[in-house]
Amino acid sequence: MSDVKVKYTEEDLQEFKEIIDKKIARAEEDLALLRSAYKNDANNGTDDTSPSFKSFDEGSEVMNKEKNVQLAIRQEKFIRDLKNALLRIENGTYGVCRVTGKLIQKERLKLVPHATLSIEAKRKQ
Repeated sequence: MSDVKVKYTEEDLQEFKEIIDKKIARAEEDLALLRSAYKNDANNGTDDTSPSFKSFDEGSEVMNKEKNVQLAIRQEKFIRDLKNALLRIENGTYGVCRVTGKLIQKERLKLVPHATLSIEAKRKQ
């Protein structure tokens, strides 16, 4: 019989859970900053500048808001992926590659705790 592990130990899962919880907390802080940046309608004193400069400034402001919205959307997806990883820990499927069925390397999961593919499966994509 082979000694290939098919599941991580409770200790390993607890370690991954702590990593994921920290990443979620940090990601939610970042998301709050992004949201406040694109929802901020505070005028930074451009009322008294000439119209041509004001239009450049407004265009730049719109581009910054759009970029922050895109970053916020990516951050929301990242948080959702991390929360899904917590669900996989709870239901006993965490760390198992959804393509090969083998355990994803521990080092990979420490860096990308929401990974659902092993390096092998990722390379085949």
